[in-house]
Amino acid sequence: MSTRNTALALAVLAVLSACALEPAPKPTDYGAEALGGVQPPGQWAAEGAAAGPVAGSWIATFGDPRLDALVTEAMANNLDLRVAAARVQVASEYVTLADSTLWPQVNLLARGGGEMGGDSSGLNGVGLYANWELDLWGRVRSARAATEATYGSAVADAEYARQSIAALVTKAYFLAVEAALQLRLAEDTVATSSQLVTLAEQRQRIGKGDGYDSAIARGNLETLRDTVEKLTLSRGQALRALEVLVGRYPAADVEIATQLVQPPGPVPAGLPSELLERRPDVVAADRRVAAAFYGVQEAKAARLPSISLTASVSDISSDLFVLKNRDNPMWSAGASLLQPVFNAGALQTQVRIRTAEQKQSLAEYGQIGARAFAEVEDALSAEFAVGRREAVLVRAFAENQAALEFTQQRVKVGSGDMRAVSQQQLAVFGTRSALLRVQAERLVQRVNLYLALGGGFESKATTTPVAQARD
Repeated sequence: MSTRNTALALAVLAVLSACALEPAPKPTDYGAEALGGVQPPGQWAAEGAAAGPVAGSWIATFGDPRLDALVTEAMANNLDLRVAAARVQVASEYVTLADSTLWPQVNLLARGGGEMGGDSSGLNGVGLYANWELDLWGRVRSARAATEATYGSAVADAEYARQSIAALVTKAYFLAVEAALQLRLAEDTVATSSQLVTLAEQRQRIGKGDGYDSAIARGNLETLRDTVEKLTLSRGQALRALEVLVGRYPAADVEIATQLVQPPGPVPAGLPSELLERRPDVVAADRRVAAAFYGVQEAKAARLPSISLTASVSDISSDLFVLKNRDNPMWSAGASLLQPVFNAGALQTQVRIRTAEQKQSLAEYGQIGARAFAEVEDALSAEFAVGRREAVLVRAFAENQAALEFTQQRVKVGSGDMRAVSQQQLAVFGTRSALLRVQAERLVQRVNLYLALGGGFESKATTTPVAQARD
């Protein structure tokens, strides 16, 4: 073959090797199949869900700089996020490694030595050898595309981990504030109950009461003191849980707010169909589907012949014998073809394995998508239910507080007894404690809703996300 024909043949092969890969399927292509009977409706089923785009920066909506600082600290120090960041880095390096397989591989070989050196052949020389597999069928590029998709899934998983940690820190923060408020309420109630004990004992001494009233008052006081001990432990546990999340030693000395924040206004929930495009864990599942797709393409291409171009230049000499007359340095170029002939069905089995893995990734995508819909509907329903409960408990607390004042007034004028005061005091304490619990739960459910919707959480103080798109 002439030099011109050889160059033409190599140019044709190079063009063929640059043919574009078949694009991976998108969620719009396989979403209906993967989700099965779980089809996104036109709007959320939960009553009262607002339309409109899901807003980001939800941490800032709570307006608590201490919370902002703790979330920022968690982004930098949380151990789970460090693991996620390391996984992203590993996946990125695998993409770089896959990139290298698309280019020619060049190696340098040199050796030297006299009669007693090396293998005693006396050969000396240097050679430069190049090899380049022409990716005619897309095997190498499919492997590279699968690695790129795997990297994309690692990035999305890391982002979801960041959102989850931010949500956990926020919920732990609100629960720690609630625990401190519950403890303060119990301590105030103990102080009031101590006054009732004193009053009951005074009434007994002057003959307006009896030992029964005093015993009831003292029994209620000790019960409340036990409640204080339990709430003290709960507060410490809540603070330590928060410190672990932000990466501190669990010493239970983290600074928190002295009151629960007011719940933010209504949050736009967007449309169900948008959820699959926004939530990082669903995006990660989509990238795993793409990786499995390219894995099938790679396995199919592995059954076809592979062609490699080779080239070398070498200069060899010997101190022991005269080599055959030749030009030094010596240049050479050629090509090789490798066609699988018999491998006991291994290559076809690889195709079936990768196909099964693709089916598995599709099923997992559907599973994660269905769970995402359920989490949003649950969070929406819970937020509305807790809001209604809060309104009920606010009225109940006001009525119980008014009843306590009436009961105390009756005792002062001599028309009531201490037992009614003690019982009403416990009713006020129980109602106020339940109201605190519901107010904290309302904030927690709002956080659950933000996380379920896949909204952004960055505050002004939050650092740049660890999981970023690869350049």
